[in-house]
Amino acid sequence: MPLHTPSDSTLDVAGELLSMLRESTTEPRPDIQLEALTLAVAADLPVLLWGEPGIGKTAALTQLAETLDLPLTTVIASVHEPSDFAGLPVVGDDPAEQGVPMAPPDWAVRLVRAGRGLLFLDELSTAPPAVQAALLRLVLERRIGALRLPSEVRIVAAANPRASAADGWELSPPLANRFVHLRWTHDHDVVVRGLGGTWPRATLPRLDPERLPQAVEYARRAVCGLLAVRPKLVHQLPNGEARRGGPWPSPRSWEMSLCLIAFATAAGSSREVISLLVRGTVGDGPGLELLAGLDRMDLPDPETLLADPAGAALPVRGDLRQAALDGVVAAVGARPEKARWDAAWTLLARAVETGAPDLVVVPATTLAALRREEWDVPPAIERLAGAVSMSRRADEAAALVASTPIATSGAR
Repeated sequence: MPLHTPSDSTLDVAGELLSMLRESTTEPRPDIQLEALTLAVAADLPVLLWGEPGIGKTAALTQLAETLDLPLTTVIASVHEPSDFAGLPVVGDDPAEQGVPMAPPDWAVRLVRAGRGLLFLDELSTAPPAVQAALLRLVLERRIGALRLPSEVRIVAAANPRASAADGWELSPPLANRFVHLRWTHDHDVVVRGLGGTWPRATLPRLDPERLPQAVEYARRAVCGLLAVRPKLVHQLPNGEARRGGPWPSPRSWEMSLCLIAFATAAGSSREVISLLVRGTVGDGPGLELLAGLDRMDLPDPETLLADPAGAALPVRGDLRQAALDGVVAAVGARPEKARWDAAWTLLARAVETGAPDLVVVPATTLAALRREEWDVPPAIERLAGAVSMSRRADEAAALVASTPIATSGAR
């Protein structure tokens, strides 16, 4: 039996314990942050994860690289010189004839040799302005010196807000506008389950080949439709320095939004995922306007609803249902016919049966005003008259209560 010193025995046991603590498994779990990240990676767009220190940004990237079977190369931007990203000049035998090539760093050479990988630029907000300027070409053109990274290399960066970054800097507007910005937060349940040994598993979104043409048309119609009526949103550089270091609208970021909407649509992603991606490219204000436009595009065609009012599927969300009913009444007003008018009443009656009756009050009032003298009152009106009348009385009572002064106690 070999002899072991007490210290060796302790270290061996400690190593075994550490190995057991590092053991973990993964499980499929819906996670809109991971889904948004993987969609942006699939779309080959640079992603910047914003989050407080210790929130799990690096761990998420490590796990993503393992899941996608991509070799991970981590580069701490703040500890490098600008020449590490722009390339180091190498003087040859005859510089006047051959020029002075820019030699790339070793990590870039390894990525090119591998042909694929995930380049992780960590601590981006601690990189000084000179280094940020050198990163511009790497992030946009995938070039380091005279070397071009393969198309199978994806770029993801991480940064802490300036208030919590060590010697932090605001991102320069040109660099910030090259990224999809995702706010990274922790999920309590995920953390607890992960510390117990089971972490969520990131997977590439499944793109439906049959939906690709429709996804491209849908994305182009959404972005172009908004910018056609809101031309000032095409390029809008924020005023504050801090906001310029985040997402803001430009032709480049609108192109990224269009791409991400197409990918998310082809993958069947939820509205929450699309919201993260859109607001992460053009900012909250323009992003919310685009999302509102997407909601309007998702409304059912009024003519389809009028063609089968009894079996029509109305939106569940109240604001979308209201907009759909208003669209139907507007369609009847544009082409008033007895059959279409009757169908609209049938649809309003169905809306009362399947949703809040107060949403029917305004379209019912407008539809009633379209009646012509020779048109008989359809039976469907009787089915919703009570609900509409009750909703009106509730509104009147609420208005009366709001206008009545609160009684005060008498003078003593």
